Amino acid sequence: QVQLIESGGGLVQSGGSLRLSCVVSGSTSSSDMMNWYRQAPGKERENVAVMSVSNSYTAYADSVKGRFTISKDNAKNTFYLQMNSLRPEDTAIYYCNYRLRGTFNFWGQGTQVTVSS
Repeated sequence: QVQLIESGGGLVQSGGSLRLSCVVSGSTSSSDMMNWYRQAPGKERENVAVMSVSNSYTAYADSVKGRFTISKDNAKNTFYLQMNSLRPEDTAIYYCNYRLRGTFNFWGQGTQVTVSS
C-alpha cells in the first residue's frame, strides 16, 4: 500500500511558476514509476510527466515539454513538478500518481492550479 500527499497548487499569473510536491509513504520498489496527471473541466485526464524510481528516466507530454520538470528527492520520499512559463491552458486539477511494480496505481488527493491571463 502506498499513500500520497500532494501540496503546492494555487493561483498564478500567466508566465509565472509553481512547484507541486507529492510525499510518498508505504512499501515501494525500484521498478516503480512516478507520474503527474492533470484534468481540466470537460477534458480527459492527461499524463503530463513521468519519472522512473530506479534510473530517473523522464518523459513529458508535448504540451508541457520545456516548461515543466519532474524530479525527486529520495531523502524526503518526495517527488515534484516544477512548472514554469505557465499558461491559462495549464489550469487544471493536478494529481500525483504512483505506479507500484507496474501494476497498482495510487493517487494523490489532487491540487488546483489556476493560471490567470
